[in-house]
Amino acid sequence: MTLALIDYGAGNLHSVENALRVAGCTDLAVTADPDAVARADRIVLPGVGAFGACASALRGVPGMVDALERRVRHDGTPFLGICVGMQLMADVGEELGAHAGLGWIAGRVRRIDPAGTGAKVPHMGWNDVTPVADHPLIVAGEAYFLHSFAFEGDDVIAATDHAGPVTAAIARDNMVGVQFHPEKSQRYGLALLERFLTWRP
Repeated sequence: MTLALIDYGAGNLHSVENALRVAGCTDLAVTADPDAVARADRIVLPGVGAFGACASALRGVPGMVDALERRVRHDGTPFLGICVGMQLMADVGEELGAHAGLGWIAGRVRRIDPAGTGAKVPHMGWNDVTPVADHPLIVAGEAYFLHSFAFEGDDVIAATDHAGPVTAAIARDNMVGVQFHPEKSQRYGLALLERFLTWRP
């Protein structure tokens, strides 16, 4: 099983790579090569930073979006988006203007609004992950979050609470995205990655 961890200059690659290896991945390529992505048996898209910058960086890798569309959408390869990598699955991100996402799951990424609650933005630290739909990869537990914007839309499978419900995970078919950082979520995060490595959607 070959796993492609996509390097487009916008992810915490070293920590994610280490966590995947600890979770049991033995054939892992950190890659910016769309051909390697087109051959991969599993794909992980991390992301750290502003939505628009990440979207631009991903589209700036020649052939990468086409390879993702073909391998994930057409071939049904298991896919995991992490943090902004999850947000990029949406139609639009509203951070610093409106920016087009991949459009894989209908929704928008909007700033968390904790007005009148005393909750701080960014949402940072450990918080509950509460499943709202059955999915083999997502179980109840605690994970580490660090974000100021959150997904609003279809196919939400887990939520957390930060001045109200905030999307923690989304999924459709062979695609899963998590707002939290599995690589920083200790045993909970490693268990999620272990399940992803054996997932047969």
